[in-house]
Order: sequence, then structure tokens, then C-alpha cells
Amino acid sequence: MARIVFIGAGSVEFTKNVLSDVLTLPGLGDSTLVLHDIDAERLATAEAMANWMIEHLGLPAKAEAYTDRRRAVDGADYVINEIAVGGHAATTIDFEVPARYGLRQTIGDTLGVGGIFRALRTIPVMVALGNDLAEVAPDALLLNYTNPMSMVPRAVYEGTAFRNVVGICHSVRDTQARLAELVGVPEEEIGFVTAGVNHQAFVLRFTHGGEDLYPRLAAVVEADPELRRTVRAEVYRRFGHFPTESSEHGSEYLPWFLHHDDQVEHFRVPVGIYLEWSAENLDSYDDTKRRLAAGEGVEIEPASELASEIIHSIETGTRRVVHGNVRNDGLITNLPADACVEVPCLVDRAGVQPTRIGELPPQLAALNRTFLNVSELTVRAALEGRRDHVYHAAMLDPNTSATLTLAQIHDLVDDMIEAHGASLPEGVRR
Repeated sequence: MARIVFIGAGSVEFTKNVLSDVLTLPGLGDSTLVLHDIDAERLATAEAMANWMIEHLGLPAKAEAYTDRRRAVDGADYVINEIAVGGHAATTIDFEVPARYGLRQTIGDTLGVGGIFRALRTIPVMVALGNDLAEVAPDALLLNYTNPMSMVPRAVYEGTAFRNVVGICHSVRDTQARLAELVGVPEEEIGFVTAGVNHQAFVLRFTHGGEDLYPRLAAVVEADPELRRTVRAEVYRRFGHFPTESSEHGSEYLPWFLHHDDQVEHFRVPVGIYLEWSAENLDSYDDTKRRLAAGEGVEIEPASELASEIIHSIETGTRRVVHGNVRNDGLITNLPADACVEVPCLVDRAGVQPTRIGELPPQLAALNRTFLNVSELTVRAALEGRRDHVYHAAMLDPNTSATLTLAQIHDLVDDMIEAHGASLPEGVRR
């Protein structure tokens, strides 16, 4: 019987997706599902949802709920992290303060000023979680969904004694499905090798029966003017390999798009779109709470979530390949050893086993290193309490440095620190 802990279970829509998988995958129906959130009301909603699902499916699983994190993770086998420190209010700050300086963002959770400050809010909580796990669940597997993915797992393995952390994200899987659709070949027949940094990984091998499918993809892109009006197609055309992140997201990791009005218009970049999505999530929670209170329950729809599939593979021995974000340690030889990289991983009873990639094409490694410079400085700022490294991270961020002067960046960072206040590490606030 697996003991599966959900940290941030009050994100009920996401929790519902993972629970739907766990409770319908063979061999996991007797699991103990432990729910944790610091918001007691949201936690109660998540608990009601879990109990309704268990009863509806007639399973021997049981649900527990705790506002005390350490009690929740005690004895855990698996810990699924899905926290959003500061919630919608903090996200609003991440967009509105930079916008006053003329700095555009789309998602703001991975790189850029928004990603930097999301990490600074999140890392202290993750370090505390890692310390708890090292003491009361040292053999657990921490599966992290929370962005920034290049920073959060790294903060755990560098800032705590706990090392068994893997970041998971759908971007690679979704990209591979999209490419298969574009070239008209069933996805299961294609040989893919994809690696790099989360949200800036690249498809390195794209083959079918010995045929390189990249020439076919190039012809598809060239024949479709609408497809060429996407950031990811433009990056593919310029760098030779298809990126894993969506156009709206990928645009804010680069210096060439958001600063230019004509590029925003041509590539149809939806500036500030994440604020709309965040507000919609609030509405989704309210609807779920209402349905449970009315006894209507929720839809149980297996979603092939990576966390549930990893747990299923380890518990049952069913072999899968997933893409995980792990400490590099030579997996990608031309990226820093202590970086967090995204590579294919075999998962079975032996756990999550990353694949050694070797060298990335040099132009892709160069892009990734630019990305990782911001990640490293942000993690150091959080773990060492270094306010100066926050300035350094923002100054080296591609989109920020393409838009603002050094003096403007310094002032923006000061304003962001003041706006977020006590949610940031103490040393950063000084």
C-alpha cells in the first residue's frame, strides 16, 4: 500500500486529475492519499473530493488531511508537490510591477522577473519540505510540478540533505505529440530523443523507420504561413531543432520578441495571458466546492499525469519512459554538472533512472546556459540570502536585459522585493 502525499492539495483541479489516475490505475486503488495545504478551507474541499471519489469507485483507499506539513509527510513513499506560494495575489504582483516599467511577460513562472520572484517565494518552502523529508521520510520520492522547474528541484538538492527529487512537466510529451501530428506519423512509431532544460529542451532525434523526419517537418512549416507565425517555429528555423515550449511561453526566455511591437504582433504573442488563466482557476475552485457541497461530486477522468504514472511504474514494475528534471551530473556534458536538466528517464521498480545524453548541439547548449545563468543566480540568492544575486539574475535575464537599462532593472527589483515583502527570504529583503 503506497502512502502518497499531495503538497498544495488545495489546487483542487490539479489534485482531481492526479487522484483520478491513482484511483483508476491497477494496483494503486488501496493507497493512502494524504492531503496537505495551509489553507484549511481549500484542504477541506480537497478531502471531500478525495473521499467522494474513493466512495464512488468503491475502493479500499483512504484519505487523510493535515494542515501540518511535517505530519503529512511522515512515512511517505511519494510526495507530489504542486504549491503556488502567494497564489493569484502574488502572480498579479509579478505582472503588474514589471508592466509599470514597460517589461512584457506572458506566463512569468519560469524565467524573467516573474520566474525569479516566484522562485524566491517558493524556495524557502521547498527547503523546509526537503528538511522534513530528510528527517521523517528519507526514502520518499519527491515529484515536483511547481515552476520554475530549473530552480525548485535544484534548491532542494543543493539546500537540503534530501536528494531524491524529480521535476515533472508535460511539455516534452505534448511537443512530441504535436510533431507527430504535423508530419502525419503515429507518435508511437517515431523515435524521439529530447533533452535540455525544462521549457527550453529540444527534439534532438526525430526519426521513423530510419528516416530523419526533420526535412519533412521543414517542408510542413515552409508550406504553412500560420505555423511560421509562431515563436517555436521561428526558433526551430533559426536553431535547427524544435523547442519543447509553447510559443507564448518560450517567447519570454529570449531577447528577440517581447521587446518589439512588430514581433509581438507578427508572432501573436499573448502578453499577460497567465493572469487570465490564474483568474479562471479561481472560478474552477468555486465550482468544485459548490458541486461537492451539493452532493454532485466531480468527474473522474484519468489524465495520464506523470506523477501517477511514475508511481504506478515503481509500484508495479510497469516500464515507462518519462522526461524528468534531475541534477545533471554529466548527463548533458556541455551544461553545468550542478544544473537541473530535463532528460528521458526509464521508470520501473528500480525507480527513476535518467538517460545520459552527451553533448547537445553547441547552439542549443549556448541557449540553455543563458537560461541556466538566471536559474543559478536565483537559487544562490534564495539559499544564501543574497539580494545582490537577485539584481544579477534580473540583469542577465534575456528578455529583461533586452528591454530595460541596468538602472531600471535595479529599481524594478527593489520594487518587487518591497511588494512581495515577507514571502521572500530574509537576506533578500535586507
